[in-house]
Amino acid sequence: FENKHVNQPASPCYFHFKSYINMSIDIRLASSRPSGPDLYHGDDPGNIVTPGDIITADTGFMRGHGTYMEEECLHASVAGIVERVNKLVSVQPLKTRYNGEIGDVVIGRVIELGQKRWRVETHSRMDSILMLSSVNLPGGELRRRSEEDEKMMRHYLKEGDLISAEVQNVMSDGCLSLHTRSLKYGKLGQGTLVKVSPSLILRRKTHFHNLPVGASIILGNNGYIWIAPTEHIEAGETGGYETNLQPVSKADREVIARLRNCVLALADQRVLLFDTSILYTYEASHKFAVGYSG
Repeated sequence: FENKHVNQPASPCYFHFKSYINMSIDIRLASSRPSGPDLYHGDDPGNIVTPGDIITADTGFMRGHGTYMEEECLHASVAGIVERVNKLVSVQPLKTRYNGEIGDVVIGRVIELGQKRWRVETHSRMDSILMLSSVNLPGGELRRRSEEDEKMMRHYLKEGDLISAEVQNVMSDGCLSLHTRSLKYGKLGQGTLVKVSPSLILRRKTHFHNLPVGASIILGNNGYIWIAPTEHIEAGETGGYETNLQPVSKADREVIARLRNCVLALADQRVLLFDTSILYTYEASHKFAVGYSG
């Protein structure tokens, strides 16, 4: 191949390759793409940008989320779709982490124990915090937490445990403060965890559903969904720490497996997830058998 510069006024990164079989191939780097107003096409919903792309050189636009100004040009800071509302230009990310709000129901996994607190992974930008003072004591006893309670923290919840909780507060840095001061929250026992995009969870008054198929489902606002046999998820008088470790029947496992597949199918088609959509999909899935391996 021959490598030579052609008369292009734009960038030195534009090359012309000519082979000995008289076939020309033009190759341009990302930095050689058109910039400025040529890249931004108004309200075109298919205009996808990557970090560093110039959205527009027009100084009449306001900077929104997912953008930054550099050399009097508006650049994208995330990969996503350009959105415009009047003079406000923002980039909606293709994938995003969970942004918690007070009152949200979340499902998380304990990853570390600290001083009077547990660190919980909830698919948010930062690990969430569950304080010892924000959980129920065994038996639902109401009193101040003592040093003895702090020593028993690992007996209540340890690393790897899955819990359901509610967002109590959102810190200034985005960290979520959780609480489980209700018998419907607490440690989760036997079941299966399904992870989907948080944007697919429909916000409703309740996210705990006892489905009439013999299983219960918790739709966490953070995109974590818990499916379990109904009798294993009902709250008792133990403060949400005791878990039922009895074997799950084959019929219950089939129901759980079918519900899991229905949730994944709906998520793959970007359908909002709530109790009605999942139940309709479950009923429609009975024409297909649940397969077994091994």
